[in-house]
Amino acid sequence: MVARMPPAITDIGSRVELVSLDPHFHDISIALYEQRPPATGYVIHSYSSYEGALERVEYAAEAMRILGGMISTEGNPRGLRFACGSNHLLGSKRIFIEAVKILPEAPLEQRPLAILDKKSGLTIAVASEGDGAYRVTANRGEDGGEETTDGGERRVAIAAGGLARLGQMTPLEGSANRVGFECGHSHDALVGLLLTRAMNVRAVIRELENAAARGVLAAPKGM
Repeated sequence: MVARMPPAITDIGSRVELVSLDPHFHDISIALYEQRPPATGYVIHSYSSYEGALERVEYAAEAMRILGGMISTEGNPRGLRFACGSNHLLGSKRIFIEAVKILPEAPLEQRPLAILDKKSGLTIAVASEGDGAYRVTANRGEDGGEETTDGGERRVAIAAGGLARLGQMTPLEGSANRVGFECGHSHDALVGLLLTRAMNVRAVIRELENAAARGVLAAPKGM
């Protein structure tokens, strides 16, 4: 059987993220490239000559579509973009890293918009308000359905700040628990993926601690 090899590409775009050692396929390097205008979006590519490398790259692209809510670019199974037309660079890089890390035999599914915060015992949930805006809440109860403000404000602010930093979202005026995408579109899959990391962004926590010391508890601006 002739191995399917990644095609030679002369103008693939600019590399924006690299996994130098793929832990699930011969330690090959896989990279995410941002396409130059007039095209928008990304291409996943590897220069590996291993048999099966192309299938591995195409699997990573499929994982990005499911985990991050991205869609295929026309005629290229390794091409990806967001339906809104924005590139969402930081979010795309995180989707790519998570897509390559996932075990090939693991089921591909979107992450939920709620996680259990082990530090507080609360369920941190994110709800879409439309037009790209999201509201973060802290909930108690076995199903996480009982919203609470008792001790949850700080954890909610950390989660909102983490989403803003990781996803280039904008803190919305009037509340430390609301953030939004400048594109004005909802990206539930991306938010669910980022939420798993948002509570552990050390820089966000440091910023919130500094703000609290000054008597102000507010989500930091997105990167």
